[in-house]
Amino acid sequence: MHAFDVLGDPVRRRLTELLATGDRAAGELVDVIAAEFGISQPAVSRHLRILREAGFASSEPRGTARVYRLEPRVVAELDGAVERYRALWRQRLDALGTEIARGQREARPAAPEPASTAPGPSTRHDEES
Repeated sequence: MHAFDVLGDPVRRRLTELLATGDRAAGELVDVIAAEFGISQPAVSRHLRILREAGFASSEPRGTARVYRLEPRVVAELDGAVERYRALWRQRLDALGTEIARGQREARPAAPEPASTAPGPSTRHDEES
């Protein structure tokens, strides 16, 4: 499964966020995800298995708990893939900024013309009364 497919799921993104703060016991992850997403323990376990199989996380038994850890190698690879998009976005956003600035310069209203001082026809209703 491609890294973007793995993280395309909001539950797996949240699990990744939680693991990014440090190692977590499976029970703790289940409690947080169940509360936030309203899904069962088996469903959370399936998401954790997908993260393990994709290389995003590893787990090891510690006493009676299974503890999950985010794998920094995969995160670094993902960052490298995203960097290619960042470069593309940066170029396009710079070009967009240039076009917006150009459009704002062209859309500025011309200075108002001074009012004419030449006498024109007069309508004086107040003097005729």
